[in-house]
Amino acid sequence: MRSKPATIKEIAQLLNISVSTVSRALHDHPSIGLTTRQKVKKLAGELNYEPNQTAIFLQQGRTLTIGVILPELSESFFSSAISAIEDSAYKRNYTVLLAQSHDDEQKEKQLVEKMKNHRVDGLLVSVSKNTSSYQHFENLKQYNIPIVFFDRIPAMQNIHYVACNMEIGTIEAVSYLLKKGHRSIGMINGPGTLFASGERKEGYIKAMIKNRLKFDPSLIVTCDLTEAGTQQALNELLASKRKPTAVVTFNDYVALFAIKHATDLKLRINQDLEFVSYANLPLINYMESIPSASVEQFPYLQGQKAADILLDLLAQKHQGVAEQTAYYKIIIESQLIENRGAADIKGK
Repeated sequence: MRSKPATIKEIAQLLNISVSTVSRALHDHPSIGLTTRQKVKKLAGELNYEPNQTAIFLQQGRTLTIGVILPELSESFFSSAISAIEDSAYKRNYTVLLAQSHDDEQKEKQLVEKMKNHRVDGLLVSVSKNTSSYQHFENLKQYNIPIVFFDRIPAMQNIHYVACNMEIGTIEAVSYLLKKGHRSIGMINGPGTLFASGERKEGYIKAMIKNRLKFDPSLIVTCDLTEAGTQQALNELLASKRKPTAVVTFNDYVALFAIKHATDLKLRINQDLEFVSYANLPLINYMESIPSASVEQFPYLQGQKAADILLDLLAQKHQGVAEQTAYYKIIIESQLIENRGAADIKGK
């Protein structure tokens, strides 16, 4: 029983012909006679020869593989995005190589290097929350490896990206709470390194101005998106002079941490303190107390559009189309979804 697959060189030695002759015979090259082609194919079949696809792809200048680097696959948002990416890749005969940064900047840098060494044709990336330098992405330009960012977008010029409109989503979230009678609304925002954190803050400020209310910077606190960081942020809000009656959290996970902590503090959720979050993830359906509303960010659609953009770029590259100077900047409109299961607040 053979332990290794047969090679073209082995077939050539057994038939006492050149490697190039075997290669041409396997590809039905007209310069090779019918008898030789039949002998080569017969022996190749007996030896269970299979062509080295990697070598073939490298000869063609591509591997039909795209890399995906994201923070956490365990998060349902990214799981949904990955499903879309794999669906799009499968339709175009591409394989997906997946990696997680676990929100570690150094690991993200190492993964980019490994993806390059594995000769991926292109990359889809959702940036780590702790990434502050983007040189590892800039370095890929010299290798002609295109990148499309999605959801978590780095503060870089001249990039392809797909993102949800967090500014508009935040305006809707804050306006929703204002219509319910709240006048002191807090925000637990994400790290300043994330572009989306800035969008949320801008949306909050614009919502206040739109409703002729004074913006109070003390009502916006940042956190590292961990449970401990969320607890600290909520404590800071509750200790402020303008103790909020409602809080907008960076995402549903932060909402989960904040609601748990508020419950431990004996606060009645969505009565003493109302919550609105982002992402509208399935997990909120399993929470005992849930945010009264959540901003839908359409992860499947983000993943699908990002993958389609990358695959189109790769198709153009393979066809020899000149590199374009314009960049894809796709913004998906968010949508505020009210959770009917949340307790209604009256008399605020």
